[in-house]
Parts: sequence; C-alpha cells; structure tokens
Amino acid sequence: MHGQVGIQGTQPVLERGQANPEGVKYRKLWKRPEYRQVSPGEQGVPLMLEHMPLTAQSHLIDFGCGTGRAAQLIHRTVGCQVTMLDFVSHCLDEAVQTYMAQHPRTLTFRQVDLEQPIREAAAFGLCTDVMEHIPPDRVGIVLDNILRAANHVWFQISTEPDHLGALIGETLHLTVQPHDWWLEQFTKRECVIHYQLQQDGASIFYVSAWASSDDVMKSGRMNIEHTEKREHIAYNIAQGWQTIQPCDVQDDEVMIVGGGWSLTEQEETIRRLRERGVKLVTLNNAYNWCLERGLTPSATIVMDGREFNHRFVKPVVDTCKYLICSQVHPAVLEGLPHAQTYIWHDADIKTFDLLNAQYGEGNYYAIPGGSTSFLRSVPLLRMLGYTKFHVFGVDSCVAPDDHRHHAYAQPENDKKWILPVTLNNGRVFYCQPWMICQAQEFQHMITNLGELFELEVYGDGLLREILETAATAPLHLNKEG
Repeated sequence: MHGQVGIQGTQPVLERGQANPEGVKYRKLWKRPEYRQVSPGEQGVPLMLEHMPLTAQSHLIDFGCGTGRAAQLIHRTVGCQVTMLDFVSHCLDEAVQTYMAQHPRTLTFRQVDLEQPIREAAAFGLCTDVMEHIPPDRVGIVLDNILRAANHVWFQISTEPDHLGALIGETLHLTVQPHDWWLEQFTKRECVIHYQLQQDGASIFYVSAWASSDDVMKSGRMNIEHTEKREHIAYNIAQGWQTIQPCDVQDDEVMIVGGGWSLTEQEETIRRLRERGVKLVTLNNAYNWCLERGLTPSATIVMDGREFNHRFVKPVVDTCKYLICSQVHPAVLEGLPHAQTYIWHDADIKTFDLLNAQYGEGNYYAIPGGSTSFLRSVPLLRMLGYTKFHVFGVDSCVAPDDHRHHAYAQPENDKKWILPVTLNNGRVFYCQPWMICQAQEFQHMITNLGELFELEVYGDGLLREILETAATAPLHLNKEG
C-alpha cells in the first residue's frame, strides 16, 4: 500500500543503512554466506501462527526481515499480504527475491531504518532477531516506532551474546538483557501481553500497544472544565442574545466548510457552488480562510469553549449570521452585532438547570451531536430546515504527505499526537486523537440521523472514506497520546 518497491524493481536512490552507523556492519555481513545459514524468524513462524490470528485478508509487516525467509513462509502458508522492511537492501535471499517477483502485490520489500518513523501500518507485525541488535540508547525509539506501525506484534529477542560478529570483527548484540528487562519495556508502554515465553537464550512476546477507538472516546476530555463551561453559559445566556428556533424544511443547499488540510484542494469547487447560490457556512477559522479568498460566509458556527476562538469571528461581516454555542468564552461574543448573532445550546443535561432558569423549562432547543463543531453543525442546520449538505475541509485525519492538520496555521493543534488508524477495509489514515473520536461519532450520527439529510463529503479524508465505502471507523489505534 504506500507504493512499496520490490527489490528487483527500481532501487532507492539512497541506501538508508548508510545514514545509520550500524548499516556498515550489515552491508558486510549480508555478503557472508555464513550469516544466512540460520533464520531465527523462519524457525519461529510455526509458534507465531499458533497465537496470531492471521487470515488471507490480513496484512503483516516483518520489521527487520533479514533473509526474508520468515516472510516468505508466512505468505506461502497463510496467503496474506506481507511487507518486509530492512535497512540493508541486499539482505534478501535470492530464492526469496525470485518468489517475491512472482507475488509482486502481496509480498513486498522496502528499505527502512527502524530508528526513523515508519510510514507503513498493518494489523500484525513480526520482529525476530532484531531488538538485541539495537544500541541501548535507541531501543525505546525502535520499540515505539514498531508498536505504532502495527496493532499486534510478535517479538523474538535473543538474550545472549552473538557468535557471528567475529566474521567481521564486530559485536552484533548490543543490547543483551534478560526476559524481565524486556517485559518491563512493554509494560511501561502499557502494552497488552497476549503471550510471552522465556526460552533458553531467547524471549518471545506477543503484544499490543493499541486500544479501541471506543477507549479513546472514553478517555477524551472537554477542552474546558465543566465548571468553566457552566460559568460561560450562565454569563452568555444572561446577555439577551437571540436563540435558535426550528424552521420549516427548505430546498436551499448548504456548504459546511471546515479547516482541514484538503480545503486548499477544493477552493474552486467551493467557489463554483457559491456562484450557483449555495449557502456557505464556515466552522471556526475557516471563516477567515474564506474571507481572505473573497468568499463571504452566509453564516459561521463556533462551539469550542476556549478563549482563543474569539479570533474566529473577526472581522465582522454585515451579511453573515453568527451561530454561537452558549458554552463559548464570552470573548467570542464580544463585539458581535445582536441582530446577526444567535446562540444555541448543546444537549448537555448537566447544564439544563441553567437553561431552565433563564428560559423556563422546555422553552429552548438543545442541539444533539458529537464533540466537534462539525458534528453539531449538521443537526443544528437541519433544525433550521436545511437537508442538503456539501462538506469541505472536514477530513478527520492529517495530510498523508506532511501531516498537516489544517489548511492554515493553527498552532493549538501542532503538538498533538498523530496516530495510525486502520479501517475494516484495510485503508490506513493518520489522525490526532480528537479526529478519531470525530470519526467514530460521525458513524453514530449517520446511523441515527442519516435519513433526515443528504450529505456529500469532499476530499480524500477519513470521513469521506467512511461515507463512500461504508467502512467501519478506526478500530485500533496506538495508546500513546
């Protein structure tokens, strides 16, 4: 999947092993036939297959594949997709190269330094006779890279000094540690230990550092504390703002424009729809992105309770309606014209006492939905009578090439974790934790409210993939972050 290149195809311009001093050793060693005689990974495959539920539809990454014989055996036995990674390009046996040429789509090789971030992602991973070769100060980095790239990984690690380094006058096993030491490395990363075995001279661990997307949703927290949210609501609803009221169904189409990375690719489409008379509703700072391009919003929506959001509604536009959630920081509403501004309330029963006291019980309309402004914008606009939506810049993932999270600078999101997530159709996206929650909640919205509106998502992001292919939202993601 990421355009892997077989070893008999075009070779990489730079042999990445050259960037790592350890690569010098292994370029020498793989030229010695004695180093190829034994493949620990190949020997361990039968035990691995007893515990790892591989099927023909699975994808497995062999981290530090060496001769490639283990990967070949797995491919031949199970028939699944196998991606081989190693930082020396001539490590593969000739027989493996021949076999790989016969199965170019499902058995592939890519030259990778495991000390660098790994772009591949898969449900399963294999790492045998590798970790003991890593310098002690790099072990944590390599473990983290591997555990991020695969949901469930089978590690086989030697716990004794090497014997073949003498072939080139070098030491090969740089991190020789007992079973309990390696167990501690997985434990402190909060790995689930599916299986472990302490052998004579080696340790085996089958682990996962991943959680379900439901776990991330449970562990998520609001951008502001609940007490602060109540303070904002109490102040804002006392200022006499107009409130949202239900409207009759109308035929006008609406563009919902968020700030995701794909927005820059859709400007001309947005412009054509706007010229056709489609209403333009922006979310957060997509408001300023549109204004800078001469696209005047019909309305803008802000929900986030943090103070910095006040910049998302300036400058004020005479023809724009400002649909602001009552939980926002008061600075967001400051300076907005009362005639153009309407507040709305999220369906949080823990704040209904404030709304009842202000408006009277049942004399207000609470908007259901998920944890983001997009997930509230759809039911909000549906209550206003709109049923046909074009959605732009709502990717729920970062850009695949450079991991941009927005189409414009938004430093508040710069330092958030980026995690690979896998759909049930096998496609992998990279997401910040809040994006994963949004994707999961998007499915719930479509399932429960989908018959009430028509919705088209533009771009090549996670939400579009879910909508277009009926794929299941991320089932597994790394626990970090």
